[in-house]
Amino acid sequence: MSRTGSHKVKAFPLQLVLILPFALQIFGAVGLVGYLSFKNGRQAVNDLANQLMNRTNGMVQQHLDSYLSIPHKVNQINADAIEMGLLNVRDRKTVGKYFWKQMQAYDLTYIGMGLTTGEGAGAGRYDGKTTTIDDWEAKPPKNWYNYATDNHGDRTQIMDNLDWDNFKEPWYTEPVKAGKPIWSRIVTINYKYPYIAASAGRPVYDAQNRLLGMVASDIHLLKLSEFLRRLDVSHSGQVFILERNGMLIANSSTQQPFTVVKDKILRLKATESPNPAIRGITKQIQQNFHGFQSITEPKKLQLKFQDDTNFVNVTPWRDKYGLDWLVVVSVPEKAFIAQIQANTQTTILLCIGALVVAIFIGYLTSLWITQPILRINYASQAIASGDLKQTVNVGRIREINTLSQSFNYMAEQLRQFFTALEASKAELENRVEKRTDELKTALSELQRTQAQVIQNEKMSSLGQLVAGVAHEINNPVNFIHGNIAHLSEYTQNLVKMLHIYQQCHPSEDPEIQALAEEIDLEFLMEDLQKILPSMKMGTERIRNIVLSLRNFSRMDEADFKAVNIHEGIESTLLILQYRLKDKPECPGIEVVRDYGNLPEVECYPGQLNQVLMNILVNAIDALEESSQNIARLTRPKITIRTSVVDAQWVEIAIADNGPGMPENVKLRIFDPFFTTKSVGKGTGMGMAISYQIITEKHNGKLDCFSTSGQGTEFRIQIPVKQ
Repeated sequence: MSRTGSHKVKAFPLQLVLILPFALQIFGAVGLVGYLSFKNGRQAVNDLANQLMNRTNGMVQQHLDSYLSIPHKVNQINADAIEMGLLNVRDRKTVGKYFWKQMQAYDLTYIGMGLTTGEGAGAGRYDGKTTTIDDWEAKPPKNWYNYATDNHGDRTQIMDNLDWDNFKEPWYTEPVKAGKPIWSRIVTINYKYPYIAASAGRPVYDAQNRLLGMVASDIHLLKLSEFLRRLDVSHSGQVFILERNGMLIANSSTQQPFTVVKDKILRLKATESPNPAIRGITKQIQQNFHGFQSITEPKKLQLKFQDDTNFVNVTPWRDKYGLDWLVVVSVPEKAFIAQIQANTQTTILLCIGALVVAIFIGYLTSLWITQPILRINYASQAIASGDLKQTVNVGRIREINTLSQSFNYMAEQLRQFFTALEASKAELENRVEKRTDELKTALSELQRTQAQVIQNEKMSSLGQLVAGVAHEINNPVNFIHGNIAHLSEYTQNLVKMLHIYQQCHPSEDPEIQALAEEIDLEFLMEDLQKILPSMKMGTERIRNIVLSLRNFSRMDEADFKAVNIHEGIESTLLILQYRLKDKPECPGIEVVRDYGNLPEVECYPGQLNQVLMNILVNAIDALEESSQNIARLTRPKITIRTSVVDAQWVEIAIADNGPGMPENVKLRIFDPFFTTKSVGKGTGMGMAISYQIITEKHNGKLDCFSTSGQGTEFRIQIPVKQ
C-alpha cells in the first residue's frame, strides 16, 4: 500500500480529540427539541387538515343539495301546469317555446317532455350557450327536428333532422316505469357537442289521472367539475365525486372525468382516472372497505400516496330521488409542511440560544472529526451506486488517515476487478444470446420441415396409391361397361329368336318341357332383361368412383393449373361417403351444398383437395364424437358454401353443427403438433399444413370461427388468379 504524504501531515490520536460530554449534550438537546417540535407540528397539521376538509366537504354538500334540486323543482312546475290544463301537451309548438323560456331562467342543459304516443318537445343548450328547440313526432324515420330560434323563442330554421324513439331512451322509460320522480342513470350525450348529463324525470297525468308521459330536466355534470375547481383545497389537494359502482362523476383536477374515443364520450371509473392522485386514492379506499357499498357514514383516513401522507375524508351524499354518491376530499400532508418547518425552526433557535457555548464547541469538534468520515462515506455511497472513480484525501487524525489510505487502495482494486468482470460478462452474454437464438431458429425450422416432409410424403404416397388403384380398376371396368351394350343386344336377339321358335315349332317333347320348368324359362327370360341394366348401372357407379379418385389425386395433371373447385369438393365428398352414412353408433351426416357460380381458379389442385379433406375429416370426427357423448336433438349436418368475393377472390366455407370449440383451442388450432384427439388418432399437423398451403402456396386466407356449443366454420379465401 502506498503511504505517500503521510510523513508531511501531523496526526493526532482520535481519543484526544473526541469529547464525549459535548456530543451527548448536543445530541440530547437537539433530539428532545426535534421530538417536541415534530409532535406539536403533527398535531397542528391534523387539526388544520380536518378543518379544511370539513369546510370543503360542507361546501360541496351544500352545493349538491341546492344545484341538484333545481331539475326536480322545474319538473314539479311543468307537471303541475300540465295536470291543471295550463299547458296543452298536444300543442308541441307552444310547449317548445315554453321550455325555451324556462331555459332562460334556469342553469340547466335540457328541459323537455315525452308522451306515451311517442311525440315530444324540448329545449336544450347543447353547446352550453345557444338555446334551440327540439320537436319530434311519434314514429321514425326522420321524425326529430332541431330548430334554431330568435330572441323571443320563435323557430327560425331547421338545424337538424334525425330518427328518434322515446321508448328506447332511459330518461323516458325509467321515470315512467318507476311511477314517481327519480333520477335516470347518468348517460353520455354524443350529439354535436358531446357531454355527460344527469336527467331528472317525473311522470305526468291528466285530470282523470291517466298517464300522459313524462317531463325531464337535464344538468351538465361538467358544471360540478367547474365548481370543484373553484374550491380552495391547497395547491395539490383533490375533491372528486363518484357513484357507488366506482364511476367518476366530477373532479377538481384539470383532467376531465371522461375520455373521448372516436368522437364519443366514454365514462371513466375513478380507478382509471388520468389524474394519478385520484386514481391512487380511490384504489386504496376500495381496498380498505372492499368496495364502496359499505360506506354508509363519513370516514376520515390517512393514506400513503407517492411517499406522502394524505388526509382523506369520504362522505356519502344522497337525495330522495335516488342519487347515492360519495364525496372524497384529499389533502396531502406536504401542503402544511411550511407551517411545521416554521414552528420547528422557531423552537430550535430558542434552544440554540440557550446552549450556544456548548453547541459551538461541540460543532467545531464534530466538524473536525466528521468531515473526513463524511468524505469516506460519500465516496462509499458513490462506489455502491456504480461510480468507482473515487479517492479521499488524508486528514489530521491518525486513525482516519490510515482508513483513508486503505479505502483508496480498496477502491483501486475494485475498479480493476469490476472492469475485468464487466468485459467478461458482456462477452459471455453476447455469445449465449447469439447461440440461443441460433438454436431456437434451427429447432423451429427442423420441426416444421420434418413435419411438412412427412405429411407431403404421406399425401404423395396416398396420391400415387389412389391414382394406381384408379388406373388398374379403370381398364377392366371400361371393358365390362363397353361390352354390356353388346351383351344386351345379343341377349335380346336370342330371346326374340326363342319366342319365334316357340311360335313356329311348338313342341310337346317331355324332355324340353321338363328342362323349361326346371330352369323356369319364363322368369329367366323376364329377369335376364332386368339384370343387364342393373349391371350397366353398377359399372357406371364404379366409373364415377374411379373418376373421383383420379380427380382427388391429380397425379395425371400439372401441379398448378386452373380447375373447377366444385369438382374437387365433390371428389372429396365421394371418397368420404362411407363416413357420412348411417352407423349403429351415430346417425348419418347430412351434407348441404350451397354452391355459387365460380370461375375456374388457378391453384395446386392436389394440395387444395388435401386441405378440403383435412377440414371435412375434422368436422366428421367432431360430429361423430358429439353423437356418441350426448343425445343430439338435431341431425348432424355439414354445410358447404362457395361464393365469389370482390370478383377477385373465391370463398369456400365449411360449417358443422357440432359442439364447437372453446376459445383456448380455437387460438391454437393452426399450431404445429397441437391436437385434441387421443394418441394415435391425430398428429396435430393437418390444420397447420393446411394453413401453410392456403397462406403460402396460394396467397390466401384460412380462418376459423367457432363458439362452444354452436358449431365450427372454416373459411378458405384464395385469389382467382395467382
